[in-house]
Amino acid sequence: MNVVFDLGAVLFTWEPTRLVQAHLAEHAPTESAAAALGRALFHHDDWTSFDCGTRTLEEAVARMAARLSLPADRLLAMLDGLGERLAPIDVTVALLEDLFERREAGEPLKLYYLSNMPAPYARAILARHGFMRRFDGGVFSGDVKFLKPHREIYELLAVRHALAAEQTVFIDDSAPNVEAARAFGWHAIHCTAPATLATQLSRYLPVRSTLSMSKPRLPA
Repeated sequence: MNVVFDLGAVLFTWEPTRLVQAHLAEHAPTESAAAALGRALFHHDDWTSFDCGTRTLEEAVARMAARLSLPADRLLAMLDGLGERLAPIDVTVALLEDLFERREAGEPLKLYYLSNMPAPYARAILARHGFMRRFDGGVFSGDVKFLKPHREIYELLAVRHALAAEQTVFIDDSAPNVEAARAFGWHAIHCTAPATLATQLSRYLPVRSTLSMSKPRLPA
């Protein structure tokens, strides 16, 4: 089985409302206003063009600042180096570590990521988090100039790693991304609460068997 993880809000925290509250509170004094500003910032071509590598961060910030009448320096402070500040979600990391162990014990598992993430953030999390380098492969939107939920990015991962659709399960917090994966032929899980992900995923995974016992873990 191939398990494909989204990263933001699945493996790393991604909370635009909290980000706005921390950096632009005077422009969004209530939680609902902060949520609305987060949507205006991140659900627009100004951001998605940076996300898929067709604009630089500085270009994206200049466009956001002009469109939303926000201070460019504050926006840049909020977004520059954000990849280094993305925090892993502990419960998902624990699940991932268990899957790595099962793979290394001989179970038929391959683990991948498929993320809408700007290239500078991608480089930061790869450098900072060792578990990212244990995946069997993956695709960042910022490296390939395609975004979920467009079919091309799913196809790119599938072709690059020869993923059989019926043996692939995709996990994402975005309903449109999940529906696009299903339309591509993959199984898919809409992850709205990382704490429930292990249970949701278990229905797709190989049953634990004596195979994993045949290769006992050696002491470090």
